[in-house]
This record gives sequence, structure tokens and C-alpha cells, in this order.
Amino acid sequence: MKHPKRRKIGRNEQKPLRKGNKFHQQGKKQNAERADIRLNKFIADAGVCSRREADKLIAAGEITVNGKVETNMGTRVTREDLVKYKGEALKREKFVYILINKPKDYITTMNDDRDRKTVLDLIDGACKERVYPVGRLDRNTTGLLLMTNDGELTKRLTHPSHNVTKIYVAELDKQVAPEHLEELMKGFELEDGFSKFDSAEYDPKTRSKNTILVKIHSGKNRIVRRSFEHLGYDVKKLDRIQFATLKKGALTRGKWRFLNRKEVGYLKMTK
Repeated sequence: MKHPKRRKIGRNEQKPLRKGNKFHQQGKKQNAERADIRLNKFIADAGVCSRREADKLIAAGEITVNGKVETNMGTRVTREDLVKYKGEALKREKFVYILINKPKDYITTMNDDRDRKTVLDLIDGACKERVYPVGRLDRNTTGLLLMTNDGELTKRLTHPSHNVTKIYVAELDKQVAPEHLEELMKGFELEDGFSKFDSAEYDPKTRSKNTILVKIHSGKNRIVRRSFEHLGYDVKKLDRIQFATLKKGALTRGKWRFLNRKEVGYLKMTK
């Protein structure tokens, strides 16, 4: 006797959970779990800062909940509660993650008093949320730049302790000596501290000794350019082709795209 085929559950369809003789929809369970959250997460989700920094704001008495100063870091709140910081009501934002392939001559700031082009001009109209750059690229550097309103992730990706990987292709004014590649990886002192590349090699794509593939985790300002200048080279072009787990792929210069859920998940796994 043939048994009737079971109907397949669609990708976006919630699958009922069996408990005893009853079925409980996942959605109800999830809604119950999300009814309230810790105050520090609410603040982080509002784009103010990371959870750790939010704890400091709470402890300092800078957060009010429903008109009263709240200093208990274990406090939980719901969307109906009125949470304020510096007198302004906070609202949990929808997190947005945008990857840009930055062209030359765009600066990595929110606004510019000299009326120069900024990276915000590249994503004009992309979203209603207020996003900001994660780290920065100088005006003449091209390549990958992440924009988001996720304060906690921004903190994770920019804090030195997390050693986030950045990969660049640097085009120099002359051929780079092999011993200088070794020196870049051994490290040396610059005016603001020690500089050391994770790796430095001739770009396997071009096989040119003028073009170097550089891997670093330092977030110091203009560290790649300054390191080559220290050895007597002038960086003609600098292009970031990887940031953390994000790679350029088919994203062309001057274009942008939203990250998918999987990409965001990998970023949040950054240690």
C-alpha cells in the first residue's frame, strides 16, 4: 500500500513543532522570547555604541527608562518602554549592512566642510537608516568599505584586539627588493609605533615586482603607505580587496550592495 507523500515545507514557511498532542508554531515561541531584551542590547541596537560601552553608560546613570534613571545593567526592556540617552529617545533600528567598492577621490567621512565627495554620496537613497563607515580608507585608496548602523559589530571589527584581516594590492613607483618584503613582515618602528605586515609578496596575478599583495590586521592610519614610504617607495595605487571575511568578487568600482544574512553571520563570528 502506497503512503501519500508528505507536503514539503517551503523555505520561508514556519514548521509546526509537536509537543504532546499539540502543535505550537515557532513564531509564537520566538515572539515570546523577543518580548523583552537586556537594556544594553537595546542601546546597542539603537546604534549608540557596543553592549560593553552601553553597560558603562548605564552604570554612569546616563540612561533613563520611562523617566527614571536606570543603573541596573540587568534591566530588561520592551519596545513599549521609553529609553532615553542624553534626553533623546532611543529606537531599535533595523540593522543595515552595505559593502562599497570605493573609487578614488571619495573621503570616508559623514560630511565635509570643504564640499568634497564622500562615501555617503555613493549610497545616496540606498536606505533610510543612518549608516556610517567601519574604519576608513584615505581619499586616494580604493576598494572595500563596509557601511552599517550596527554599533556593536563596528566595535568588533575596528578594535585592535580582534585582529581583523585586511588585504591590499599596492602598486609602487619601482620594483620592490625581496629583502624589503622580508623587512615588512619582520616589522620596524614608525613614528606612532611598531609596524608589521602579516604577509607581503609579489602579486601572483601580475607577477610584477612593482605590485605587492599585502595582508595586515593593523588599523593604524595610512599604515600601508607609511610602511612603504619608510623603505623608500611611493605607493602609486592602493586597493583593498578584502576586509574581514568580505571579498570584492563581482562588485565593480563605485558600486555597492547589501550584505546577505550569511555574510553578516560570518562577520559576527569574528573573534
